[in-house]
Amino acid sequence: MSEELEMLCMEVEEAMSHAVDHFASALLKVRAGKANPEMLTGVQVEAYGALSPLNTVATVNTPDARTLMVKPFDRGTLQEIEKAIVNSNLGFNPQNDGTVIRINIPPLTQERREQLVKMARTELENAKVSIRNSRKDGMEGVKKLVKDGLSEDIGKDGEAEVQKLTDEYIAKAEKLCELKEKDILTV
Repeated sequence: MSEELEMLCMEVEEAMSHAVDHFASALLKVRAGKANPEMLTGVQVEAYGALSPLNTVATVNTPDARTLMVKPFDRGTLQEIEKAIVNSNLGFNPQNDGTVIRINIPPLTQERREQLVKMARTELENAKVSIRNSRKDGMEGVKKLVKDGLSEDIGKDGEAEVQKLTDEYIAKAEKLCELKEKDILTV
């Protein structure tokens, strides 16, 4: 394989890897019945005159499977953290005891579990589209290299390599989704 083709395949693989990583982080935000500190990722707290991610002003942990506990680094930010959690539209009802904030995670209904599975599958489709877009870019890159003088046989090998990467990364994303669905549907 030519050096340009190897570089192209590495770029395609990197883009596909980013798509799967993004999908994995999106799945962390899909609730699965158990308390998970990742559920509060994305909550922005107004602290010290600026918006800050929750994890920079407090620690979030799970004392048990149904509870999240948020402990601020500075007790003066407790009210702001509570307000940010309520305003985040996550459907949580935080309880502030003056030192920490506790969030009880209600058990999921079967209907809600099915909605979450649909959300996970939607995220999977988005990841597949991103992977296919990387495939399309890779195939166009191979065609351009062939047009610029690369032999057609090596070009065919390059296209086969791009397709192999596509199949591999779609399978990885599907496996992640399958595990998440199993996690969501486990009562």
